[in-house]
Amino acid sequence: MGVPDRLSRYRFSSAQADAAGRLFLDDPRPFRFQNLADNRRHLVAEGDTLWGLAARYFAPIPRPAGLWWVIAHFNGVHDPTVALTPGSVLTVPSLRTVQELIFNERRRREEA
Repeated sequence: MGVPDRLSRYRFSSAQADAAGRLFLDDPRPFRFQNLADNRRHLVAEGDTLWGLAARYFAPIPRPAGLWWVIAHFNGVHDPTVALTPGSVLTVPSLRTVQELIFNERRRREEA
């Protein structure tokens, strides 16, 4: 089993074996909401998706739409396929939070 990409949500999972010896990844512990000074608030508009918001807010990061799960975990969204409710407010972590806290190597080691 290969090592997950450094920007993968599975980076914080560990490999487990079932009774038949098949390997699988356990669920990673989500990086939940933290009240940080550089959080941004986003008023959800018709047609907004987690993928689109991640692409917009995390544009400097490679393949930013793939970081939809960061916004989902931060806001306690359990099913990313459910449409976002227009008029609701999501808290979007800053690029600093994503790079320095969520993908921090020390966090990965502590959760392993």
